[in-house]
Amino acid sequence: MILTVVNRIGRSILVILLVTVAVVALLGLAPGSVAQVILGENATPEAVAAMNAELGLDAPFWSQYLTWLGNAVRGDLGTSPLTGQSVSEAIAERLPVTLQLAVMGLTIALIVAIGMGIASASRPGSALDRTINAVSAVFLSVPAFIAGPILIYFFAIKLQIFPVMGWSRISEGLGENLRTALLPAIAIALTEIAAFHRLLRTDLLGTLREDFVAAARAKGLSARYVMFRHALRPSSFSLITLAGINLGRLIGGTVIVETLFGLPGLGQLVASSITSRDVIMVQGIVVFIAVVYVCINTLVDLGYQVIDPRVGKVATA
Repeated sequence: MILTVVNRIGRSILVILLVTVAVVALLGLAPGSVAQVILGENATPEAVAAMNAELGLDAPFWSQYLTWLGNAVRGDLGTSPLTGQSVSEAIAERLPVTLQLAVMGLTIALIVAIGMGIASASRPGSALDRTINAVSAVFLSVPAFIAGPILIYFFAIKLQIFPVMGWSRISEGLGENLRTALLPAIAIALTEIAAFHRLLRTDLLGTLREDFVAAARAKGLSARYVMFRHALRPSSFSLITLAGINLGRLIGGTVIVETLFGLPGLGQLVASSITSRDVIMVQGIVVFIAVVYVCINTLVDLGYQVIDPRVGKVATA
C-alpha cells in the first residue's frame, strides 16, 4: 500500500514537471517577449535586449527553468515582470471566482444529470427516455463558447434577468453574486450534464439487471426504494470518478467562459498572460492547476472506500 502511494506521488511529480517544461517551451515558440510588451512596439532591439538582461530572460532556457523550479519548490512561484504582482497573490485573488464557477457548474450538472439518469433508467425505451436522450444530445453538441452567447442574448439582453458581464463578490451580497455567477455556471454545466447523464443511465441499467436488485424487488420493495437504496449507490462509481476529474479540468478550463462573461478568474488571467508573454505568471498558474488536479484525483480514489468499503478491503488484500 505504501509503495503504491509512493509510486503515485512520484508519477504525479513527473507529470507536473513535464507540464511546466511543455508550457515554457510552447511559449518560447511564440514571437515577441514580455520585454517588448513592456517597452512597446517602437522599442529598439538594444532596449529590448537590455530589458531582457535586466529581467534575466537572456539566460539559457534550462538555466531559467532550474532557477524558477528551485524557487517553486520553496513556495515562491515568482513575480510577474509585467505587473510586479507575485504569482501566489494573483492566484489567491482570482481563484475564488474560478473555483465558484467550477463548483457551481459541476453541482448543477450533477443534480440535473442524476435526475435525468434516474428517470431514463426507470423507463428505458419509453417516450420519456427518448426525450431525455434527445435533450442530452443537444446539450452535448453545444459547447460553452456557443452556449455562453446564447444565454447572454436571451437571459441578459432580452429578458434582462442577469447582467451581461461582470462579477460581484460574495462580500457584496450573496444574491448579486449568484446573479453574476449563474449564467456562466450554466454554460459550463450543459456539456457536463450530457456526459454525466449518459454515464449514469448506462450504469443504472446494468445494475438494475443484477441479481441483488431482483431479490429486492421479489421482497416487494417499491421501485423508488430499490432505485435509491440498492441501485444508485453502486452505479455512482464512474460518475464520481468523472466528476472528480472534471472538477480539476474545469478549474483550469474556464478560459472561454470567463472571457465571454468578463469574469476576473484564473482563466482570464492565463489568457491575458499568454498574450503578453508573461511566462512566469502562466507557468505558476499551470503548476498550481496541475497540483490541484492531482490532489482531486487522489481524493476521488479515497472516495471509493466511502461509497463501497469493499474497495478498501480489496486494495489491502
